Amino acid sequence: MNIRRFSTKDKNFDIQLKELLAFETAQDDDIDKVVANILRDVKSRGDAAVLEYTNRFDKTNVKDMSNLELEPGELKSALANLPHEQSEALRQAAERVRKYHEKQLMQSWSYTEEDGTLLGQQVTSLDRVGLYVPGGKAAYPSSVLMNAIPAKVAGVNELIMVVPTPNGEKNQLVLAAAEVCGIDRVFCIGGAQAVGALAYGTKTVPQVDKIVGPGNAYVAAAKRRVFGVVGIDMVAGPSEILVICDGKTNPDWVAMDLFSQAEHDELAQSILLSPDPEFLERVLSSMNRLLDDMPRKDIIRRSIEGRGALIQVNDLDEAVSICNYIAPEHLELSVEDPIGLSKKIKHAGAIFMGRDTCEALGDYCAGPNHVLPTSRTARFSSPLGVYDFQKRSSIIMVSSDGAQHLGKIASTLAYGEGLQAHARSAEYRLK
Repeated sequence: MNIRRFSTKDKNFDIQLKELLAFETAQDDDIDKVVANILRDVKSRGDAAVLEYTNRFDKTNVKDMSNLELEPGELKSALANLPHEQSEALRQAAERVRKYHEKQLMQSWSYTEEDGTLLGQQVTSLDRVGLYVPGGKAAYPSSVLMNAIPAKVAGVNELIMVVPTPNGEKNQLVLAAAEVCGIDRVFCIGGAQAVGALAYGTKTVPQVDKIVGPGNAYVAAAKRRVFGVVGIDMVAGPSEILVICDGKTNPDWVAMDLFSQAEHDELAQSILLSPDPEFLERVLSSMNRLLDDMPRKDIIRRSIEGRGALIQVNDLDEAVSICNYIAPEHLELSVEDPIGLSKKIKHAGAIFMGRDTCEALGDYCAGPNHVLPTSRTARFSSPLGVYDFQKRSSIIMVSSDGAQHLGKIASTLAYGEGLQAHARSAEYRLK
């Protein structure tokens, strides 16, 4: 396997690192034009446009939009007919995700000043949220759990799921996950037309306040375009993993952890940092030996050879410094004292601490959310959580005595800004 190898001792290391991380996030103009036309059409023609694009892109022959909404019984049936092992895994994962996210609930608060003025914050949930889920064979029930459960915990009144069904194929695991999560309505639509239907609303599909969930380039472009009409979670790039290892972990474990992200996509990125050059060689040997047994070996190879790297660092502190620059989506601290090292990490989507903590556990059932910032955006953003489905309103109730003091301050500042009506409004309350 031809993976990049370099050291922080290299004179041009900084350049090498920037080239490694470089990823063109700009939209494809052709995709954007197609998406713009679809959204414009859905906004104008509603159900008729959604139905037309669904039949064209999903190769279906549905005559009426009402036929694209699933009956609640279909979700119950999907869960009931799953093998016991799968249904139990879904339930256990859902319970762990729910328990974790319940800790994130924000509460309203207020305080009263000496003159009787009351100030505070009122927390409320969004009314209706749309969840986009990829469909067909490439479907991820774990994404249903991670996007739906925080919304439900937050108190969202109605959760609408859209999922494409190419050639009429419905993924039973996805429908079962929807039942476990308590999804309220499910529509068998996808692509930019589904995003448009959720954003603008149609006769059949209700308008939502926020759209969350992963999708292809057309879905991502559509989410960008409707932001402002509705909220969105994020526009995620390819998956990433950064492993910091002291050289004492089983190299097969580390190799497979790197593969676990590489198998997502040819553009996924897997990087290993270690101060032990011999360990880097052992990991490379493991990768070469294990690759042929991977069903997605071609994708893994292209990902590792295109965007992966094994990097020798001077010590773990230097590894931390590089990590904080990379701001990875997933970070594994496969070291003797992961808790101590984690306190030095400023920028990472999720931190997996200890040799037994593989990133895959976070994807499915550990509890924290697997919807994470990518492409260095962990420098300024956070994992999806309950707080993404709650919002805050400021509370201000000024007492008569408080108005005497605050009114003078406000009027002085307002006159300074040339806003006389603001000033007079405050002065009218002065005794």
